[in-house]
Amino acid sequence: MGDEAGRTQNGNNNAYCHDNEQSWFDWDLVKQNAEIHRFVSLLTARRHLRDIRPELDRLNLIQLIQRSKFVWHGTKLNQPDCGYTSHSLALTCYNSTEDFILHWILNAYWEPLEFELPVLPEPWMRWIDTSLKSPDDITDWKNTPEIYGYSYYAQPRSTVVLLSKIKLNKL
Repeated sequence: MGDEAGRTQNGNNNAYCHDNEQSWFDWDLVKQNAEIHRFVSLLTARRHLRDIRPELDRLNLIQLIQRSKFVWHGTKLNQPDCGYTSHSLALTCYNSTEDFILHWILNAYWEPLEFELPVLPEPWMRWIDTSLKSPDDITDWKNTPEIYGYSYYAQPRSTVVLLSKIKLNKL
């Protein structure tokens, strides 16, 4: 409780039964850390838009994963670098229960890296780019800006989530 406002409890993840400043919620943190609160609120808003059919069908996580297709990449498509010194990874998820494709880019390197993007009949849209200043670091799911080209420059130590709202049966 409170991570969305930058509340740390000074590293104590078990403040149960502590009736002191360590476990009290400081409501001023919501204003002080408005960017974090906004980011988490938009993540939560996306969760509320999710397709609940798998839940109605009583599918468990393993079944959902089995119905999806995951393709791992590095900075080049279909060439993940799993070496000890690797600082980057990308993943495309084709989810059979939702009408979108997600592409994650993780750049843990200290310099920008150019990542190739899977080619689709429609442009990718940027949902999250943690290198951008608020409010551009995450956008409302329904108003994601389109990006053009066949690659994306991920800034140092950043996470990028792109999406395509193309239906899988159109691929």
